[in-house]
Amino acid sequence: MNIFTEFEARIRTAVASVIDGAGQDVDLSRITVEPPRDPSHGDLATNAAMVLAKPLGRKPRELAEEIAERLRPEADVESAEVAGPGFINLRLRPAYWQAHLGALLTLGDDYARGAATGHRLNVEYVSANPTGPLHVGHCRGAVVGDAIANIAAFAGDAVVKEYYINDAGAQIGVLARSAYLRYREALGEDIGEIPAGLYPGDYLKAVGVALAIRYQKTLLDMDEAEWLPIVSDYAIDAMMMSIRDDLKLLGIEHDVFYSERKLHAEGGGRIAQAIDDLRARGFVYQGTLPPPKGQLPEDWEDREQTLFRSTEVGDDVDRPLVKSDGAFTYFAADVAYFADKFARGFNEMVYVLGADHGGYVKRLEAVARAVSGGQARLDVVLCQLVKLYRNGEPVRMSKRSGDFVTLADVVAEVGRDPVRFMMLFRKSDAPLDFDFQKVTEQSRDNPVFYVQYAFARAAAIRRQAAAEGITAPEAAQIDPQALSLLADESELALIRKLAEFPRLIQQAAESKEPHRLAFYLYDVAQAFHSQYNRGKDQPDLRFVRPDEPTLTSARLGLVQAVAFVIGRGLALVGVSAPEEMR
Repeated sequence: MNIFTEFEARIRTAVASVIDGAGQDVDLSRITVEPPRDPSHGDLATNAAMVLAKPLGRKPRELAEEIAERLRPEADVESAEVAGPGFINLRLRPAYWQAHLGALLTLGDDYARGAATGHRLNVEYVSANPTGPLHVGHCRGAVVGDAIANIAAFAGDAVVKEYYINDAGAQIGVLARSAYLRYREALGEDIGEIPAGLYPGDYLKAVGVALAIRYQKTLLDMDEAEWLPIVSDYAIDAMMMSIRDDLKLLGIEHDVFYSERKLHAEGGGRIAQAIDDLRARGFVYQGTLPPPKGQLPEDWEDREQTLFRSTEVGDDVDRPLVKSDGAFTYFAADVAYFADKFARGFNEMVYVLGADHGGYVKRLEAVARAVSGGQARLDVVLCQLVKLYRNGEPVRMSKRSGDFVTLADVVAEVGRDPVRFMMLFRKSDAPLDFDFQKVTEQSRDNPVFYVQYAFARAAAIRRQAAAEGITAPEAAQIDPQALSLLADESELALIRKLAEFPRLIQQAAESKEPHRLAFYLYDVAQAFHSQYNRGKDQPDLRFVRPDEPTLTSARLGLVQAVAFVIGRGLALVGVSAPEEMR
């Protein structure tokens, strides 16, 4: 159902007939077919002649004309014109678009769904330290990661949504000591001001109360070495329960919660095994590193140490794996974690990280190449900061969290749908301004309202038809002959926009860019609203024409197709599709 893939195959056939064996070694993979930037130029545009001219020793426009000449006799092609330096613009006959609409209606909600690819994809996202509630920065990564996973699954990949629990670092000790302070407070002690270096947020008061109820005063009689692991485990469980609850507010549920402690268990057995595996393949050696330029990172030491030869697989510098005290570096755990994913059978891993982790990209890619021998792909998706505004003014921090605005606060104020859609209505690596007022106003300037209103309008049109005594046929039962009545250019333009959906899904899945889907849904909504408004000025273009039942049936089919595409698209980005909006 991807018309661009279909015509790419047709164009390659035309190219083969033009070169007639003279270019058997010519690479055809660079041929693309896409919508032209200016719709007035046609329905499809291809660069075939431009990418093949040099390998074939031909002039681009002359080659383009020969290819176009092969395409013009095709029954679905109305015209094939050469433009600019050698682009070929195709315009398809109305009958092709009408037939495509019929096929869309037959598939219904499964339109654009990809066949199983056999591809196993692990998408790891959020993975916030279990030391406090999720904040608005985590919110963006959560939505982006969830949408990436949803789109990839719809495109045909076998997808697992994963959360990596960072429960083995120094921050866990800080969490435990902070919770223990709140435990003493719950038992009636005046703890005064929270000491520097501990977490000050009020969210830990509930953990302290729960500890006091469960353990009474028994923890007070223990040395730190005794109570620290008890409080650590309890606090981690409490924080992860809170994090899961916060994610559910966004409609997000992970398939796997992977504890970092697994990697460190039994003396770091899994980490040691991953290092040994790399050593056996020549990627680990004993050596020294020159001091890096600028500020020294925490893991740099001026001594001979165990190093990962990451420069051989694309990194800028080799990376230390073991500290001077014999403990593993954080990076060593990253190596073991990737190795574990690869051992679980995933051939592609997506890491959704904050923009402050940009320096990790090359080292993670190097790990993927070394561990998998090039058999697995790794994609890092970086999410830039979110700035919150209310009426143009920055939003104050949350008392509950201590120093940031929580995800729960944002969802409670505006609802799940505006949060999810607006977190995707800008490319993830670009900063995002989120204004509470703008995301709740009912206007076309509010993208989520505009798209949801299009779905609700489609439902309203069907109700209007029913009120006129016209029962809309089941989508798959609409007479193909009736669809031939959809001949107005504006109707065909709307069908063409819907026909971009399979290509859009494929592109968004491959590029890990879910914002493409949010943008596309807005464009579909705009085209649909425009068509509806045309009917106000031109009664012959109205969707419901009681005096023309066959034409009305066809137009109701077009309305249903819009609802299928918008409804499916909203589901993939995790936003509801209401049939009424008040």
